[in-house]
Amino acid sequence: MKLSILVVGRPDGLFREAIAEYERRAARYWTLDVVEVRAEKVAKGPGAARVLAAEAQRLLAQVPAGVELIALTRSGDSWSSSRLARYLSELAVRARPGAAFVIGGALGLSDELLKTADRRMRLSTLTLTHELARLVLAEQLYRAGTIVRGEPYHRGEG
Repeated sequence: MKLSILVVGRPDGLFREAIAEYERRAARYWTLDVVEVRAEKVAKGPGAARVLAAEAQRLLAQVPAGVELIALTRSGDSWSSSRLARYLSELAVRARPGAAFVIGGALGLSDELLKTADRRMRLSTLTLTHELARLVLAEQLYRAGTIVRGEPYHRGEG
């Protein structure tokens, strides 16, 4: 099954190697495609809507046809690692070709993109940078793969 991570911006310094490592690990279990779209210069006030709209347009243009679109947002549902593994397992046997996880930039995701999403998922109630959210998502996709295959990486109950 194909999973896509669609993200605004590229990781820098501290996160770059860790993200690359967990995306490599996750790719052992899933066909993983990572697409980075250009970030807009952050604007305050009314310019924020323009930034969000431009980034959403670039992200939505990269969503593969037929996949479930999952927006990562603080207002989303909280999923356990086991729930994510079950979801991906079930998705593999349904008629959908996969899932695309979308991570916004410094200002998050536009309302338009959030309305377009099939699901909304929250990684934390805390505010995370898009780089940290990408790292956490990559690790959780790797963990989900180990859960599905019954490998010993996951020791938690959730």
